[in-house]
Amino acid sequence: MPLTASRALIRQTESWFVRRGVPQMISGYDFRRHVLPRMVPYLAVVAVVDLAWFGAQAAGASDRTRDLVGLAAVVAGLAAWPALTAWSRRMPRFSLVTAWILLAGYAVLLAAVPLTALDKDWTGGDTTTYLLAAVAATAGGYLAVTYGLLPLLRSAVRHAIDDMRNSLRLQGRALPMLLFVTLFFFFTGELWQAMHRLGWDRVGLVLALFAAVTILASAGRLRDEIGRVEQDLRPERLSHACKRTPLSMVDMADVAPEGPLAPVRLTSGQITNLLVILATRQLVQAAVVGLGLFGFFVLLGLLVVTRETAAQWIGADPAMLGSVPLALLKNAAVLAGFGSMYFAVTSMIDAEQRHQFFAPILDEVERVLAVHAVYVTVRDHVLPNAPDARPRHHADAATKPREGRDDGAPAPPTPTSPQAAPAATDQVS
Repeated sequence: MPLTASRALIRQTESWFVRRGVPQMISGYDFRRHVLPRMVPYLAVVAVVDLAWFGAQAAGASDRTRDLVGLAAVVAGLAAWPALTAWSRRMPRFSLVTAWILLAGYAVLLAAVPLTALDKDWTGGDTTTYLLAAVAATAGGYLAVTYGLLPLLRSAVRHAIDDMRNSLRLQGRALPMLLFVTLFFFFTGELWQAMHRLGWDRVGLVLALFAAVTILASAGRLRDEIGRVEQDLRPERLSHACKRTPLSMVDMADVAPEGPLAPVRLTSGQITNLLVILATRQLVQAAVVGLGLFGFFVLLGLLVVTRETAAQWIGADPAMLGSVPLALLKNAAVLAGFGSMYFAVTSMIDAEQRHQFFAPILDEVERVLAVHAVYVTVRDHVLPNAPDARPRHHADAATKPREGRDDGAPAPPTPTSPQAAPAATDQVS
């Protein structure tokens, strides 16, 4: 049976992992080989924007001019992004010296440019804030590349659009449960009083707190879920999982000739990458449900809560946005955030909610694990043991019939020039 796998398929599968937001599934995933080459375009854009903005500042340009120069640098950097990406792909692994030169030059640039281009309006606190922001931006780029956050963001937006298209079905299943939990609080006077006194910045912090609790509550649960994910690695299941992937053309008889594959042990980075996938999908789905819950409470408030009723609950004349009390919008936002948090947690615990909302996310993880198992098997076992991967010159010498006389006598040795021997040796090696 001809071998259907190749090294090119391995590289294409690794690109598929990157596009799916699971770059950690690449075997031997490390900083110099995978992370740094993919960070080069981002680091170059940051450096160009930094140089342009501070160069305009050193020249004494106005604030508006500096902002325009910075925007032009961002546009130029994004325009050069494809060329920088192509260049980084031609260098699949940076040497240790090259990596240190790139990182040291980038660090020196970030540290030296603001120190040499500062004007009199800048203080030490401004410089510290800038440097902290630069470090945060660099760390954000590193995390985005290491765990595939940009592909995950694109996938999350796509899922959010799908959820919005199916919003009636999603909201019809989620809203009754959430309204049973939150509707009572909507008519609580103390909550209206608190929202009346609370600024929008604090409302935002409350919503951020709900999101943090959702992530923390989900992290431990999702780690347990990954440990319980069923890895069905039978050949027919592997063939189904590899559809619409570069490995779809691989014959599973080469991969699993003796039956199901053994599950591949995951590294801590791979587990974290899967956790990021699950958490991102959970948060996006919860955000869509929360948006529907927010709209419901605003509509309910417009129908039920008049200005006089709001004034009675608040104990003062309510601040208005047109004909809508601001406390109504804040109240709806807080209850929607609380409902989203409750939905995200219960969708992993309650059996019915789990089947409806969480099972499809686990199916995606199971597919990634199945493709990863085929990828590892092909890369580490099938290709190294393929007939084409083994040297043939010794076997050919033993099996090839000797050219010479018909009586079976050995043919006389063919004279070989001194220049030909080294060339033949190089070709074999």
